[in-house]
Order: sequence, then structure tokens, then C-alpha cells
Amino acid sequence: MWKSLIRTITPLSKTTNCLLSAETSIQQQLRTTFILKRRINPPLSKKGGPPKKLRTRNYLYELVKDTNCDKQANIDLILTSYVDGLGNVGDRVSVKSYQAYDQLLLPGLAVYATPENLEKYKDVEVKDMKVYSSSTALGVMQVLSKITLSVVMNKDSPWTIQPWHISASFRKCCYMVPEYAISIPEKPIKGPNLDIEGKEFYITVTINKTEQFKVRCRIHHWSTNIRERLPYEEGFWKVPGELLFPEDEEIAKAQSQNK
Repeated sequence: MWKSLIRTITPLSKTTNCLLSAETSIQQQLRTTFILKRRINPPLSKKGGPPKKLRTRNYLYELVKDTNCDKQANIDLILTSYVDGLGNVGDRVSVKSYQAYDQLLLPGLAVYATPENLEKYKDVEVKDMKVYSSSTALGVMQVLSKITLSVVMNKDSPWTIQPWHISASFRKCCYMVPEYAISIPEKPIKGPNLDIEGKEFYITVTINKTEQFKVRCRIHHWSTNIRERLPYEEGFWKVPGELLFPEDEEIAKAQSQNK
């Protein structure tokens, strides 16, 4: 009798110690919902009578909807600083949930679009903060200011570089830059002249009549006659060339530091 009692108490004591011990595992709540329906309806009970027992077949369910597979709705936010590709301070944006949490809310670049925040940022005044004319202006400036634009000119016919030459050169690189947004140097660049072959000069591009930045260009002569064509230099944009105008040396140093 005592032996059987000891055998019964021993596992109970081990269980009690486990229950009193500190929990070391991390438990995290999961927002999962499954909508089910019974495959076979349970039998109905009489009014006022005891409920009938359910059988095994009454515990068979069919999945109607798994909310984990549903497309999550976008989250409305208000930007507290300029975000490239989205907007300026005070703009209301709608983004995906993963982008909202990781890239905007956690870094402190946006807040939820609650009625209080909408009223707070309704007429926000931006001080000591750069504001751009559009959500993509900064990205365009960063990309175009780092390229070396090859301006291909005719080796046989006379020419003077005009904004439409630069616009056509941008178009060859898959960038659409209108002529009115391009400002060429005041000194005319004429050719054909092999003395300026491979030399570089800078143009000014204006975005939305607001932001301005410099783009490096390099002259290359081209001929319809295959025998008179100059050899093409592979990776010419990796090596800085000689400047056509010595006064552009400060601009070249500033761009080299930003790269």
C-alpha cells in the first residue's frame, strides 16, 4: 500500500515543480482566424430537453476561409519628413503594411492618419528641412547627377551643340528629359573638331522649374563611313576625362566627392 502511494505522489511532486518554475519559452500572439463549417449537422434536441451527444462525424469540418491568405489592406500614413518616392512633410500616403512598419513608422518618418494627426499636420510649417517639388525629384537628381552622358556628334557635317542634342542623348539612355529643362554652357561648342574629342562639359537640368543639378557630358565624334569611325572606348564613364572648360573644375570635384 505504501509503495503504491509513494509511486503516486512522486510524479505529482515533479509536476508541481514544473508548474512553479519560471517560464522560459517566448509566447507570441498570432492573429490567425479560420472560418469553418460542419460537414454533418448535429442532431437537434427537443425543446427543454437535454442536448444530444455529438458523434465523431459531427466533429468533421470544412474550411470556408483562411484569413491568413487574405490580401491586407493598405495603411494610411502622414509623412513627418520628406521620403523619396512618396512625398513631402504633411502628405497623406497609402502604403503596404510591411513598408509602413519597417520603412516609415519605425524610423519615425510617418505617423498614422488619425483625426488628431490629420488636424496636427493640416497646415504644418516646414522649417530647416529640404522640400522638393515632387516625390521623385530627389531620386531623379541622384541618378542623373552620377552618369556620364555620351553626346555623339557627326564627324563629317558642321554642328553646334543645342539642347535637342542633349535631349536625344538622354533618350538613348532611356531617360526622357525635355529640351526646356536643359541649359547648355554659354560658350558655344562647335564641330567637328577632333581636339575636343573625349572632352567633358557640364549642363544644367531643371526639374519642375525648381530643382537644378549638373550632368556630366562627353563628346564623341561619329561617322557614317566605317573606315573613318573612331574606336569606341569601353567603360568611358568610369574614367574622368579632360574638361572642355577649365572653370568647371570645381563642379567636377564636387561631383567626384558625392559619388
